[in-house]
Amino acid sequence: MKIALGADHRGSEALHQISILLEQHDAEASLCADRGGRTCDYPDMTYPVCLAVRDGQAERGILVCGTGLGSSIAANKVPGIRAALVHDEIGAEMARRCLDANILCLAADLTGPRLLERIVATFLTTEFEGGRHERRLAKVRAIETGGSPGAVADPGDPDESIMGRPALGG
Repeated sequence: MKIALGADHRGSEALHQISILLEQHDAEASLCADRGGRTCDYPDMTYPVCLAVRDGQAERGILVCGTGLGSSIAANKVPGIRAALVHDEIGAEMARRCLDANILCLAADLTGPRLLERIVATFLTTEFEGGRHERRLAKVRAIETGGSPGAVADPGDPDESIMGRPALGG
């Protein structure tokens, strides 16, 4: 699996650790954006990683900035990208299994080395579940292209209301 990598100055050290971890998982790291710790803006490092994933040059991407917030916001502006800011293994698992996230965003300032390893390992090894999640992602794609999620055919689930909670009275 090929993974596109990018980090701003605050995520550069963590990115080095991630590249070593990728080798241990037989994944190929493709460094798209890292200024070696020199000050830079997170959108500048986010964009090349997103393009690599969107255009099929990498299967997934990993972005690291101080809080992960800036890179996740910037990444999700690129059509076809589903970036998830993750703080633990459960978040990494759900991002992949339910949301088919193709970009993992990490907070270098908030994530220690051991937790970082567990999060990345989970992101690499968890597959998308499909099923009911496909319908939901189709609705996300509709929004992404300026459409309404309501325009996506919904086979209906009698056990769920529109908000994802059990329907009243049934």
